[in-house]
Amino acid sequence: MKISGRSQVPAFAVMEVLAAANALRDSGRSVLNLCAGEPATGASEAVRRRAIDLLTAGDLGYTEAMGAPALRQAIADHYARWYDVEISPAQVAVTTGSSGGFMLAFLAAFDVGDRVALARPGYPAYRNILTSLGCEVVELDCGPETRYQPTVSQLQQAYYEGGLDGLIIASPANPTGTMLPADELAALAAWCEDFDVRLISDEIYHGITYGPDGLAAPGAGAATAAAYLGGGAVVVNSFSKYWAMTGWRLGWLLLPDDLVTPVDALAGNVALCPPALAQHAGTAAFSEEGYAAARENVEQYATSRRLVLDRLDELGWGPVAPADGAFYVYADVSRSGLDSVTWCARLLAETGVALTPGTDFDAVRGKDWVRLSFAAAPEVVAEAVDRIVAWQATLEGPSAT
Repeated sequence: MKISGRSQVPAFAVMEVLAAANALRDSGRSVLNLCAGEPATGASEAVRRRAIDLLTAGDLGYTEAMGAPALRQAIADHYARWYDVEISPAQVAVTTGSSGGFMLAFLAAFDVGDRVALARPGYPAYRNILTSLGCEVVELDCGPETRYQPTVSQLQQAYYEGGLDGLIIASPANPTGTMLPADELAALAAWCEDFDVRLISDEIYHGITYGPDGLAAPGAGAATAAAYLGGGAVVVNSFSKYWAMTGWRLGWLLLPDDLVTPVDALAGNVALCPPALAQHAGTAAFSEEGYAAARENVEQYATSRRLVLDRLDELGWGPVAPADGAFYVYADVSRSGLDSVTWCARLLAETGVALTPGTDFDAVRGKDWVRLSFAAAPEVVAEAVDRIVAWQATLEGPSAT
């Protein structure tokens, strides 16, 4: 039987590493999982209590396709609270995680053959979803000279080489953790509006940011493209990271006026509505208790971040991307003499520590890089670093420091 061409995209490698780590744990080995971007804490007590109440007495029928009105209002209020940006609840679409949000945004904004730019290295699902939808992905080679973020000059070059229909940005970014300063975001948004290019801003790590002193700086932290909806921008966000609700599969879009009706129609046809339990419980994330729990999580990530960065010399890695936000360290391990896939496979097999090879994020240079997630508890991160340092000392070559 026929298999669609659109399905022939690479698997998300981090999920394969996670499966291998779980299999190793099931065999009785001690496994420390630093491969997935998944907070160890889970949802706050406020959200869980609300979910219990709903399960015992709540109405868990369908909501509107764009989401429950109370949650859409709470999200709009969140932007007023954090960013002093006024958003109409009518411009908020609740989605099945940020992944569902990307699918709806891409379906609504782009046609087959459209050219969409994104940074490399970057989150692989952008590229793979766009490819499955028949779009042409234009990768912008972003290195340390641009802090791994795209620039207006890169967009200008790509535009004149073949035109552009869209740009995807991420701040804080996965896997590098770098952020776009407000002036650079404004410049990108202005260029996109001037050249009729749809800007889609991934902001799922907002709130997970660190100050120059390395201490947690939760709150708005990063600049938001919500201020540029009038110019056609789209914002994607999620409950998964800041509110530690990965398995609840709940996210949202902020939409410019011209995409509200298309996204509403697509959402109703594709998924009817996001999970009702997650939506109604998710409103509690915006309570004072919910915000307080999220801030505590960020303080824990800051502790884990220091545990890694303070030992970079011992780890003997090459260049490391600035970890300004999110909960990742993206590092060059080429001094080991191993490619990143082999390095990660051996590290897992020989030490029980799971990291993700950079090939998931960069098909050109990713063979030299790995991503470490410090979303785990600090004691887990500390032990994992101990194991990595000890293991690397056994390798032949200049990294045995």
